[in-house]
Amino acid sequence: MSPLRARINKASYPLMARLHAAPRLTLPGVTLALALIGAFAPAVVGVPALLLLAALLGWLGYLSWPVVGTSSRLLRVFAVLVIVLYAVSRMVG
Repeated sequence: MSPLRARINKASYPLMARLHAAPRLTLPGVTLALALIGAFAPAVVGVPALLLLAALLGWLGYLSWPVVGTSSRLLRVFAVLVIVLYAVSRMVG
């Protein structure tokens, strides 16, 4: 494990422990709320929600990267890219 990955894993541990202790639907609920806000709220509110969602999914994808297969990796990268591209399209249009 690289020193960067070790530092990120160590820094992420308290938040991951809190997520694990939270009710089971907390993370899906937050994800759904951010996606709905990003899609339907005015761009001033929606774009930051989409970028926060992309950051959340990117962070979770980074943490799980070593234990998932290639197809799961590609799907996670694709999901983050789609969210970021949608946020950019909402900013310019």
